[in-house]
Amino acid sequence: MQQKRRIAIATAVLAGALTLAACGSDSSGGSSGSGGPSGSDKNSTGASAPSSTDNKPPSAGAVSWPAPADATAQAKAAGLPMLGQEGQVLHIHSHLDVFVDGKAVTVPAEIGIDLARQQISPLHTHDTSGVVHIESPVKQDFTLGQFMTEWNVPITKDSLGGLKTGGGKELHLYVNGKEQTGDPAALKLVAHDEIAVVYGTASEKVQVPTSYNWPQGL
Repeated sequence: MQQKRRIAIATAVLAGALTLAACGSDSSGGSSGSGGPSGSDKNSTGASAPSSTDNKPPSAGAVSWPAPADATAQAKAAGLPMLGQEGQVLHIHSHLDVFVDGKAVTVPAEIGIDLARQQISPLHTHDTSGVVHIESPVKQDFTLGQFMTEWNVPITKDSLGGLKTGGGKELHLYVNGKEQTGDPAALKLVAHDEIAVVYGTASEKVQVPTSYNWPQGL
């Protein structure tokens, strides 16, 4: 059985992650994954803003959506409570992959975890693996839209964060390799589902994953 991690442990984990980030972060903006937004070059969705001489949307290599600085505020926006510890009545996991313009975007660690207040949302991440932990004190449905709002990268049928469809850009949603129709925000998070969000042009080929290699205990 998976050993339960509490907020105090998450504090130590984040402290170590921040130390590593300070020593050397990935300049590509898509693989460091942990911590909140920093600097003045992030727009309201968390994506890296284009330079002042370029009004085009961010290039694939520039897309970086870090965990929000205020996890509690984002959980509230998603209609989610903050808890003193992880819930145990509903305890499942889904896996999320996000692709923008043919490249993978890191799902950051510590989404839904407010270290300052020592609180945690029923929907949260512990690391950059893309595993979404659904751990609630009550049985209820949780959705992809709630998690994406909590990440501050809201999703609709024609937008992903600050990225819009049109002009050749498309947004597709897959579950276990099968394309879904309808509102992606309404997608229910189900145990061991592999969810893939793909934004870009039809010519930007992405190998959509059909499953995730789940570690023992998840």
